[in-house]
Amino acid sequence: MQINYKYISFYLNDTYFDRTKESVIFLHGFSGSSSDWNKVLPKISSKFSPIAIDLIGHGKTSSPEKESDYSITEIIKQLSFILKYMKIKEPVLAGYSMGGRAALSFTANNVNIPRALILESSTAGIESTSDQIARVEADNNLARDIINFGMDWFTKHWMNIPLFESQKSLSEKILLNIVKEKLTQNPLGLALSLRGFSTGKMPSLWNNLKTIKQKTLLISGELDQKFSEINKKMANYLPNCEHKIIQETGHNTHLEKPEEFTILVNNFLKSLT
Repeated sequence: MQINYKYISFYLNDTYFDRTKESVIFLHGFSGSSSDWNKVLPKISSKFSPIAIDLIGHGKTSSPEKESDYSITEIIKQLSFILKYMKIKEPVLAGYSMGGRAALSFTANNVNIPRALILESSTAGIESTSDQIARVEADNNLARDIINFGMDWFTKHWMNIPLFESQKSLSEKILLNIVKEKLTQNPLGLALSLRGFSTGKMPSLWNNLKTIKQKTLLISGELDQKFSEINKKMANYLPNCEHKIIQETGHNTHLEKPEEFTILVNNFLKSLT
């Protein structure tokens, strides 16, 4: 379904949504969309109601031309509107990578709303000011290249960065589907997402983690050493947290091992009932 917030049209995959049940909201990563969760949504526990959102600049959601619309402040407002529109009061927020940063940022600013958190291969931000500046510069450069060279160039570039090396072992069919999905993205939306919601521009939430009392599940891939270490550190700060590592898997665990990812999610959801 499409819902309108100001001049932005948001797409929600509500195929399995049932407002009589507790909701689990899935947020995709950078250059992804709600369809990334297609193998997960139908297998979520029948006691819960899953829904996936195309974040601003992604998928079937609008890609407005104002960079300020892509800031974390605005993304939090957009998520708040969607929850209100859908009459969802205490959702479980599940976010992958960029979507995890959005879910965590929302929770840090609305500590009483989420029922629980599921964060896959995500981070609480960058602590060092110099590292933040460097990341903003890198993301701005990538945004410029996306606009200048287009989605074909970006897709080849993105799928060949070291973070996604483990995905090369996926079947040819899955890889072709990834390429096809990314080629449909709006280059302006992706570029402005990088500029507006760069990890370097995201306020560091490391000092906020101790205030997040919700039960939290962190998931990372064994082969993604960087984010496994980040998640291990986050688990030491979050008061009510467990960290699960999926073996022989990289950054995108729900893509590479959807069955194992879904089992972890459903076990966590069961612990909430």
